[in-house]
Amino acid sequence: MKAFRLDELETERAANDGAYLQFLREKNMSVGLYALDSGEHDRQQPHNQDEVYFVVSGRAAITVGMETTQVARGSVVYVPAGVAHKFHHISEDLRVLVVFSPPEA
Repeated sequence: MKAFRLDELETERAANDGAYLQFLREKNMSVGLYALDSGEHDRQQPHNQDEVYFVVSGRAAITVGMETTQVARGSVVYVPAGVAHKFHHISEDLRVLVVFSPPEA
């Protein structure tokens, strides 16, 4: 078993000065913590893997392809591989668990 605490992951992510911390990598998936602060710009490019976002905290909008929706704590968003997507209008610091399948390259 592998178990993680969100507060410890956030501390590690912040200490490494990055918006993204991959904390689990297995044969068929990887999982990371993505952080964008209020007013920050999301600079993601489309990925070669399917993704699932689970919003742990914060508020923002996300556009996936041509569709936009509001997200907040508890929101789950699926992004197919190769589709453009961005968080925007981040009104509260955003913390998101990201699952890639297959694992992010």
